Amino acid sequence: MSSDQQRGSKTGETTAGELRKPPWIRVRLSQGGVFADTRERMRRYGLHTVCEEAACPNAGECWASGRATIMILGDQCTRGCRFCNVEKRVVAAPDLDEPRRVAEAVRESGLREVVITSVTRDDLPDGGARLWAETVEQIREQAPGVLVEVLVPDFLGRGEDLEVVLATRPDVFGHNLETVPRLYKVARPQADYERSLAVLAQAGEAGLIVKTSLMLGMGEELAECVEVLEDARAAGATIFFAGQYLRPSAAHLPIVRYVKPEEFAELEERAYGLGFEFAACAPLIRSSYHEEGQSAYVRRVLSSGGGKR
Repeated sequence: MSSDQQRGSKTGETTAGELRKPPWIRVRLSQGGVFADTRERMRRYGLHTVCEEAACPNAGECWASGRATIMILGDQCTRGCRFCNVEKRVVAAPDLDEPRRVAEAVRESGLREVVITSVTRDDLPDGGARLWAETVEQIREQAPGVLVEVLVPDFLGRGEDLEVVLATRPDVFGHNLETVPRLYKVARPQADYERSLAVLAQAGEAGLIVKTSLMLGMGEELAECVEVLEDARAAGATIFFAGQYLRPSAAHLPIVRYVKPEEFAELEERAYGLGFEFAACAPLIRSSYHEEGQSAYVRRVLSSGGGKR
């Protein structure tokens, strides 16, 4: 028996080389009326959602809870992260009317919370920062009271472009570290760990509620994850999410292992021990997942005057 075959027999690989999904990986398929209504509305306004583009297992649950994640600046990315389901293709020019349509869709939908994210647009002089800012401002104008969370790219480390987004004072500022530094070259070769930490630090210095997340199962070790937690907390992050990496296709980075729920629970405990105010770690958690605990924490901070708009 070869070493690869031995590894497969120990980890539960199928004959095709894919790991068998363990019993704790159960995709939530709730797609009732609210799901259909939200999807139809996004189609009507010509908008993209990460919920669908990234094949998120929680889309129905989040949409039914009044939370959706809208992706701006198109659906083609200038980077080719090996874990991401959003395609790297030739990008189109930004749609300058998109911020208005996003805000109208949010207002019409009656969402309580909206997450705005985007593909990475390294082709644009400002990385799309001005369209980002216009989108947040339009939502604030047309749908006051909606909690606005942003999940931004790194803008190639240009602090002046990031500041354009920070100046809109989103209720939650998110930027994902995604994995441990050792795996950046294989998982996200066009990104830089220190650059991403600097993004979190700039948001923290601006007094915003800062959030980051990791995907587990790509070969990281617990000690490495704890080091990332320490770095993120030192940079000012107070919210941390972690979930299982699920391979979108055979062309993407393979899953090294399925992380057990108790390991996620241990990481969550470590996060709280390091001073994070809210943490959610479980196999199907995603960075924009609707989590009532996060919502309660954010609204509590905002009501007390912290993270002011």
